[in-house]
Amino acid sequence: MAELTTSRKAAPKVDLTAMVDLAFLLITFFMLTTSLSKPIAMDIAKPDEPEDGYQQPVPASRTMTILLGKDNKVAWYMGEAGKSRPNIEEIAQIRKSIVRNRDLVALNNNNDAKKTLFIIVKPTAGANYKNFVDIMDELKIAKITAAPAIDDDHITDEEQRFMKEHRIL
Repeated sequence: MAELTTSRKAAPKVDLTAMVDLAFLLITFFMLTTSLSKPIAMDIAKPDEPEDGYQQPVPASRTMTILLGKDNKVAWYMGEAGKSRPNIEEIAQIRKSIVRNRDLVALNNNNDAKKTLFIIVKPTAGANYKNFVDIMDELKIAKITAAPAIDDDHITDEEQRFMKEHRIL
C-alpha cells in the first residue's frame, strides 16, 4: 500500500500592528477635536435683605407669583397677594399660564421690552428640588428674559392660608 503523507501548510499570519496604530491615531484625533459640551446655567436672582428694611416695590400689574407646593402642584396669581385669588395647576400645565400672562403683559405694555412679565417663585416646605428645576425649565422654554426672583423667606399669611386650605402646603 502506498503511504499517504500529509503535509500541513502553515496558516498565514497577519501582522495587525499597522491596524492597531491606525486605530489609536483615530481615537486620539477624535478625542482632541471633539468639543465637550459646556453646562448651561440660568441666572437666578434671590432678593437681598435690605439694610433699611425697605423692599424695592415690584409692579403688580406685571408680576406673576408662583408658589411651589407638594404633589407636583403649583399655585400662581397675578398682582398682589390677597388681592388676587391663586389658581392651582399641575406643574406640567404651568407653561400655558406663563405664556398667556407673558403675552397679556406684553399686549398691555405695547410690547415694551423694558416692561416684561416679572416672575417671583416661592418654594414652600412641601415643594421638592425637582419641582424647582422644572419651573426654571418652564421659564426658559417660555422665553422669560428677566431673571426670576426666588423668595422662599417671604411667603405671606394669605398665601400660606390658601395653600393649607387646598392641601398643597
